[in-house]
Amino acid sequence: MTPALHAGAWWLWALGLAAAASRTTNPLLLALLVAVAGYVVAVRRTATPWSRSYTAFLKLGLAVIAMRLVFAVLLGSPIPGTHTLLALPEVPLPHWAQGVRIGGRVTAEGVVFALYDALKLAALLACVGAANALASPARLLKSLPGALYEAGVAVVVAMTFAPNLVADVQRVRAARRLRGRPDRGLRGLLQVGLPVLEGALERSVALAAAMDARGYGRTAEVPPAVRRTTSVLTLGGLLGVCAGTYGLLADQGAGYGTPLLLAGLLAALAGLRLGGRRSVRTRYRPDRWDARAWLVSGSGAAVAALMIWAGTYAPGALHPSAVPLTAPELPLWPAASLLLGLVPALPWAGGPAPSPAVPGQRTAPSPASSRRTRRSRTQ
Repeated sequence: MTPALHAGAWWLWALGLAAAASRTTNPLLLALLVAVAGYVVAVRRTATPWSRSYTAFLKLGLAVIAMRLVFAVLLGSPIPGTHTLLALPEVPLPHWAQGVRIGGRVTAEGVVFALYDALKLAALLACVGAANALASPARLLKSLPGALYEAGVAVVVAMTFAPNLVADVQRVRAARRLRGRPDRGLRGLLQVGLPVLEGALERSVALAAAMDARGYGRTAEVPPAVRRTTSVLTLGGLLGVCAGTYGLLADQGAGYGTPLLLAGLLAALAGLRLGGRRSVRTRYRPDRWDARAWLVSGSGAAVAALMIWAGTYAPGALHPSAVPLTAPELPLWPAASLLLGLVPALPWAGGPAPSPAVPGQRTAPSPASSRRTRRSRTQ
């Protein structure tokens, strides 16, 4: 069986696609990017509760687009336009609210500009949803450094709460339908909510008991100088990573973004290495960062790098103009660079993680064991 891919590789791949989405407002490129992420999720996701989260992120993206368009119509847009779609009654506002209006003239240029911005945010949500659907939270927690283990537990519990909540709602609703009880409407929602919240509370208590039984929270003693150095390196490195990431995502910050990001990464890694001395836990069968992990994460980084480079020589293709209105075109080389994100879908690149065993479910016997059973029966 092919070993599971490292969870960090999926997140690096998804963050690379998100960085590429932040560099363009072309709806054709954004739709291609969402299609690439969706195809990889459809090929590589497993039968786990968190693998169903991609659809929820897509619905959230559609809701963001609808809300952005509603705000653009009701509150107006700062983009000047000459093509009037409709004229709403305008609410008079006091003088201190200059620059803000409610109602008024709705132009096609303002609606198109709002649509481009909303599509960018929806594509970012789709990339994050792909990482949530492909990376196992438990494996991601196991791969975290010892210095981030406590914070990682809180993040993983928060990430797994929503998928488990959706699974509990589906299970309770299916049980009520089998008993002939209503599961829709306000009455059904109230009767379904109590068992779901009770199950979530029981899981939390069981998790706390399991963590306490395993000695969670024990730390080793380290000198005060090491603790202070660890804090300075970690906080400074994280600030450098945030500033460098902002520089890479911004249109004019690519010059200082890369040095800040590299310096912040080095400082943060040094701080995490020193902070890991406080952790006394061990890892059972740790996930290895193999060649497939390098390939998957490298494909996401290549997509981001090529899109950043494309913004220097073809900014008009990545950002179609809304004033004046022009039809967006699909640029060849940026579109081809986005197709590199399909590398994890290849059979030899990102093998799927083994599906967890379901209690009470029998596994299919292997062909060799079936032949041995038939041979023993004939003898």
